[in-house]
Amino acid sequence: MSNSVLARTTPGDRAPGRGQRAATIAVFVSHGLLFASWAAHIPQVKAHLALSDATLGLALLGAPLGSVAAMLLAARLLPELGSARMVQISLLGYCAAGPLVGLAGSLAGLFTALFAWGACQGALDVSMNTQAVTVERAEGRPLMSGFHASWSLGAFAGAGIGVLGVAVGLSLTRQLVLLAVPVLVVAGSLTRGMLPDPPGRSHPAGRPAALLSRPVLLLGAIAFASMLCEGASADWASVYLRGSLHLGAAVAGIGYTAFSLTMVMVRLSGNRLLARFPSRRLLPVLTGFAAIAFTVGILAGSGASVIAGFACLGIGLALVIPSVNSASGRLPGGTGTAIAMVSAFGWAGFVFGPPVIGQIASATSLTVALLLLPVLTALIAVATARTRILGTDPAPPP
Repeated sequence: MSNSVLARTTPGDRAPGRGQRAATIAVFVSHGLLFASWAAHIPQVKAHLALSDATLGLALLGAPLGSVAAMLLAARLLPELGSARMVQISLLGYCAAGPLVGLAGSLAGLFTALFAWGACQGALDVSMNTQAVTVERAEGRPLMSGFHASWSLGAFAGAGIGVLGVAVGLSLTRQLVLLAVPVLVVAGSLTRGMLPDPPGRSHPAGRPAALLSRPVLLLGAIAFASMLCEGASADWASVYLRGSLHLGAAVAGIGYTAFSLTMVMVRLSGNRLLARFPSRRLLPVLTGFAAIAFTVGILAGSGASVIAGFACLGIGLALVIPSVNSASGRLPGGTGTAIAMVSAFGWAGFVFGPPVIGQIASATSLTVALLLLPVLTALIAVATARTRILGTDPAPPP
């Protein structure tokens, strides 16, 4: 199996087609599937290791810290190895490291296992987005939104599988092993047909000029703000509906569900939208609408209005990260270098979002804290309207 998964893609004049798109979609689905499938097992892991809420929170930091570290390393390795090879290596590592989380016997062991698994997640995230940009550029039309919709669909499936696994008493380790087999057989085999990346265009890959250029920092700031809003929505939507508005537990869960569903719906139609409307014009409209609608929803103060607000926020943010990744791939210095840096900014926002909201809420109220989200969304609207690289269409095939 490892020879199949780790087979190097031979560079050449291979024309893009359904095979390359299918391989990229399969990897995006696999990433989301494995990522979300363990969430339902967290309470069992916590009880098995007798962790408090504080120590569990410390252990859970391992995954995002590993992801960010791997993304920074990938910024230097991708230009040398290429995204196809990096996808194959990190996909194999992702499948191998996951079961170790369920075998952890202590807080330190859990943190270490999550760090290793997160590192593989981060490396796969960057390399699959880099390959997505390569396929998109080869076809000369927007495809990134559809790839990210595939990730979301995989995450929905993974979350359901995790719930089912807990219900039937399946351990986390066995579940991840069972999922790893079809992932490696299907997605791993398809990666053999991935495209080689185009060469870098200006800066030698990995140099500070390429890693910390003004466009990278600007796109990174947009990604940071968008992912901060996503992370805060994931962790605080149900808490606000349950604790502040005193809704039932089942109803409280609808807030983030509405956010996720509208995001998937927009991403599924995103390729067509971005083919018709330049992202530099479309993103400000969507994010501006979301900022206004979310503010109205929160200030109205009813359960229905807040849920509608989160749904509108999902609409507004759905195309931000796909568009930013596409734009990153068009920057000088090698396709994967800028994507790695921008992705690291995004993951940092996802990690810091929930505690930032918590600190603001403790000083004021959760209602005031959540108003940070439309402020950031409005800033994204302004930034995307003024960012020239977002106005560039995918390069047509040679």
